[in-house]
This record gives sequence, C-alpha cells and structure tokens, in this order.
Amino acid sequence: MNLLWLAPMGAGLALAFVVYLIFVEVLPKDPGTEKMREIAKFVSEGAFAYLKRQYSIVGIFFLVVFLLLLWMVSKGYLVIFVPFAFLSGGFFSGLSGFIGMTIATKASNRTASAARKSLNQALRVAFSAGSVMGMTVVGLGLLDLVIWYAILDWYYSTHPLFMGTDKISAITSTMLCFGMGASSQALFARVGGGIFTKAADVGADLVGKVEAGIPEDDPRNPAVIADNVGDNVGDVAGMGADLYESYVGSIVATSALGVSAGLGVNGVIVPMAMAGLGVVASIIGTFFVQTKESASQGALLAALRRGVFVSAGIVAATSFFLVKYALGAQYLGIFWSILSGLLAGILIGIATEYYTSSRYAPTKSIAQASVTGSATVIISGMGVGMFSTLIPVVTVGIAILASFYSAGGAHNFNMGLYGIAISAVGMLSTLGITLATDAYGPIADNAGGNAQMSQQPPEVRERTDALDALGNTTAATGKGFAIGSAALTALALIAAYKEQLLLLGKELKLDMLDPRILVGLFIGGMLPFLFCALTMQAVGRAAGKIVAEVRRQFKEIKGLFEGSAKADYTRCVGIATRAAQKEMIVPSLLAVLAPLVVGLSIGVESAVGLLVGALVTGFVLAVMMANAGGAWDNAKKYIEEGHLGGKGSPCHKAAVVGDTVGDPFKDTAGPSLNILIKLMAMVSIVFASFILKNTFMK
Repeated sequence: MNLLWLAPMGAGLALAFVVYLIFVEVLPKDPGTEKMREIAKFVSEGAFAYLKRQYSIVGIFFLVVFLLLLWMVSKGYLVIFVPFAFLSGGFFSGLSGFIGMTIATKASNRTASAARKSLNQALRVAFSAGSVMGMTVVGLGLLDLVIWYAILDWYYSTHPLFMGTDKISAITSTMLCFGMGASSQALFARVGGGIFTKAADVGADLVGKVEAGIPEDDPRNPAVIADNVGDNVGDVAGMGADLYESYVGSIVATSALGVSAGLGVNGVIVPMAMAGLGVVASIIGTFFVQTKESASQGALLAALRRGVFVSAGIVAATSFFLVKYALGAQYLGIFWSILSGLLAGILIGIATEYYTSSRYAPTKSIAQASVTGSATVIISGMGVGMFSTLIPVVTVGIAILASFYSAGGAHNFNMGLYGIAISAVGMLSTLGITLATDAYGPIADNAGGNAQMSQQPPEVRERTDALDALGNTTAATGKGFAIGSAALTALALIAAYKEQLLLLGKELKLDMLDPRILVGLFIGGMLPFLFCALTMQAVGRAAGKIVAEVRRQFKEIKGLFEGSAKADYTRCVGIATRAAQKEMIVPSLLAVLAPLVVGLSIGVESAVGLLVGALVTGFVLAVMMANAGGAWDNAKKYIEEGHLGGKGSPCHKAAVVGDTVGDPFKDTAGPSLNILIKLMAMVSIVFASFILKNTFMK
C-alpha cells in the first residue's frame, strides 16, 4: 500500500466529520428563546461585517503580491506554480477561519440554551462547534497539500526537472514556497482580529465594570456586542488561520528536509501520512470529551484533556509502525523524534495550565496582590508571565536535542534536522482536537454573554461561567501549544531555507562572529518587540475610541443606564472594525518587508541571523505575554467567584485593570508573534533566488 494515500483519506475524513458535526451535533440543537436568537444574530452580523471589510483590504495585498510573484516568474526567479499556490494558501487559510467562525456564532446561543438543561449538554455543543474549527483546519490544510503534490508530481514527470534535480526534490523545493499565502492571511487575521477583540473588550470593561459598576455582558453596555464579535473574529477565525499555516508549514518543511537527508519520497510520505493518522486520532478523541452535571472546573478540564491524551496516544502508537514500514527498522530513531514533539506539546500545555489556572498558586498570587491595588496586580502578573517562560523554553530545547540526536544527527546533520522538523509534525498531528479545545473557549464565553443579555436563570449563567473559566485555561493552553509548535516549525523552516540556498548554489558559512550575522541577530531580536509595540499601541488607540463612545452613550442616551433605553451596539462594532482594519496594516507589512530589506541590503547571511534572532526572542516573548494575560484574566475570575470580596469590590476593580492590560498581551501581540517568526522565514524562502542575485553586499 502507498502510505501517501493516508493524506487525502485523512483530508476527506476530516471534512466529512465537519459536515457531521455541523448538521448533527450543532445546528439541530435548540437555538433558545427569541431573545437568545436575536443576540446571536447581532453578533453574527457584526462578525461578518468585519470579515467582509477585512477580506476586501487583504484582497488588495494578495493581488499586489500575486503580480509581484508573476513578475518574478517572468524573470526566472520562481516556477509558474508559486503565485497560484500563494493564492490557494491564503484562500484555504481564510476559508478555515470563515467556516469556524460561522459555526461559532451559531453555537453560542445553542450552548446557552443547552446550559438550561445540563452542564454536559452545554459542554458537548460548545466542544462540537470548536471541533468544527479544528477539523476544518486539518482537512483543508491536507487537501491543499495533496492537490498541489498531485499537480507537481504530474508536471515534473512530464517536463524537464527543476534545476536538474530528481522529481521529488523538485516537488518539495517548489512546495516550500507555498506557505507564504497561508502565513500572510493568518497574520492579517490574527493582528486585525486581535486589535478588534481587545479594543472592544478593554473599552467594555473599563467603562462598564470599573466606572459604571455594571456586570460583565450587561446589555446596557454599548460595547458588549462588539466584545462578543471580537471573540469570534480574533479567537476563532484568527486562531484557525494561525494554526492552519503552522500545520501546512511544518509538513512542507519536513518534506523538503527529508529529501535533503537522502530519504527520497519516503521522507515526504512520513509527515503527510502522519497528518492523515492524526485526523483519525483526533476524531476518536472528540468522543471522549464528556462530563457529569456536578463537575468541578478540574473535572471539566480533565474531560477535555482526556480527549487530547487519547488522540496523542493513538498517534504515538501508529507512528511507530508508520516509520518502520515507510523508512525501515534502521530509521526507528525518527519515531523517538515524533514522540519528543508529542510529549513537548503535552508538557507545554500542562505548564501553561499551571501558570494560568486559578486552581494553582501563580494566579492566586496575582489575585492576592489586588488587595494593595492595580499596580501590584500588574507587577505580580508580569512576574508570573516572565517566570512561566522557563518550562516551555527548556521543554522545547530538550525536544530539539532529543529529536536531532534520535534521528541520527550526530552522524548525519541533515537527518538530525529532519528529526527536528518531524517533531513539529508530531506536535501538530493532533491539531484537530487541540484546536477544538481552544476554539471551544470563545464559544463558551459568548454563551455566557448570551445568557446574561437574554436574562436567563442564575443557574444557566453559573454553568456557562464554569465553561468560560475553563475556556480561559484551554485558550491559554492552546496558545502555549501554538507557540511551541511555531518555534519548532520556524526552526524547520530556517533549516529548509538553508537547504534552499544550497540548491540555488549558495553554501552558507554561518560563523557567529561574522558581522553580517551579528547585525541580523540584533535586528531579528528587536523585531518582536517592535511588532508588539505596534500592536499594543494599536489596541490602546482603538480602545480609547470605544471608551469615549461608551461614555458618550451613557451620558447622552436617556434611560440607558436605568435599562429603559437601548444601546447603539452597531456604532461600537463599526468603530472597532474601522480601527482594526487601519491599525493592522503596518505590523503585517513589517513581517513581509523586514527579511527583504535585510537580505537585499546586507545579504542572505544577515537574513539567516534575522530569522534566528526573531525566533529566539519571539518565542520567549510570546510565552510570557500569553501566560501573563491568561493569569491576569483568571485572577479576575477567581475574585468574581466570591474570593477577596467578589464582584464590585476594590480587589475586583484592581483585577479588572490587570485583565485589561493582559488582554492585548494574550489575544493580540503574543499570538501574532507565532505568525511573525514563521512568515519571515516563508518570505525568505520565496524570495531566496531574487535576494541572492540582487543583494547589495555580495
């Protein structure tokens, strides 16, 4: 049997399961009362209005880059397929986020309605909707890859080989260029969605909770619908596009490195077949996510974790036989590389949970700091975030060493690089269910807002709050997983970039004392901080506009605060949309232009230094920001559960301030760094030939 068929089979199975989830597990569920449906409609309309505006702006970017790539084809820098693959990658990445967000907006009221019956039913609806996002990403990602593999296999079988290499080398070298479209779309989705969601969230919290003293998701708050819209465009559509490009990028980089290591077509079969097996494992794992009605947050988390662990166990077991059959018993070290990636993903998730869950000491210490005010809350949260980088960095470091030497890196350097790359595929192989546990969070959050605004009985809000509190932890865990996988994927892409330069006739001598490399390292190390500064300031400016608008409505709309008049939700959604679309452009262009400017002005050696520097600081900064933000958020929720005075107390107001600082940390700047470090590597690969021939410093 040709094991490469596991990839298209996995793609078909994933998309078929998406159809099952949508039409059996989500849409047929009770949509709730008329008021619940009306609120869900407001959120859905706002989300689609945002996406329509975003896609119109992103479309211009894609058209310009497409024409540029066509020009490069005409000059002989690229093969004809690259511009069209660029478009297909962007299209499928955007489509993944669109489908996931569509179902998420339809699931919030159904989750709230299910919570009127039982906690387990609400969990199943929210998790099934999250699974739509997860399985759509892996299904469309694999579909894109197998379509292009088939096209290139046919082309290079009937035409002169690319650069005189054998067919599989030509295929993988060409496919390396395909991830730039997905990465570009992901960055726009992440940055734009992140600015929107956090501007609305910060504006709603600062005026609603702190100044007006009204509850979260109170319908009197004009920014409450914008806040719910933001959860969908940022945390669902943005996260889906983000992990889509990680998934595709890890597979194409591993395939190229497998050929460089001398494994031929078998080096391509293993990562693509593993992805197919991961689909099956993820589907099986979803059926293990169940809980009891009286479940605590720990039991709820255990239910989600059980599904992930079952999926990881299946991948671990089947990958042993996959490696043995595809590569032979002499390459079983590759299996240990895969296992190191799987274990690293699980350990990063556990560490993230420890530092962000209100069940553990770090988050409780932030809540305790609220006794002395918002300043100490911020100081404590920063400290927790910085300290939380230790375990993920050490874990990824051990995984890199283990995967490199297990694959035989001591004797064959390229084989060791293949081991590192395949460990990234191992970590992402269970993406279908891992992303489901992440996307579930904003759906539960929206369900809580729906229950509050539709004035459901207290027990309904209690159940949705239990799911929402868990969602904060799973979202933080998902971000940790995304960051860890991004680090391994980016490292694999940098290695693939080096191999691409070798194919183009440029052998790099990476001497750390070479001033070109040192300059690249400095610039690369600075870029994540500059990128975060741009996105954080963007959130601040956009949030300021929301704050001013909410204050204006409370002041000018008579009866709004008393509940006898209706807020103008549309105006806040419009303000957040316009601000996000305007503010996302400069940070997104930075990722595209930086490697081009450095490569053309200083040389490819400096470009490699840029990528390495950005990877090191970007990985650590992303972990710190994601964990600090998650811990601040859960510290606030810990107080809202009745500790330290509960809702409305001075401690609660101090914690809300900390949470508003953490919002752009964890949902805008931090997760966007994942894409920054990968997109710069993709851009470097696509423009490698152009930079080599036109660099100022030869």
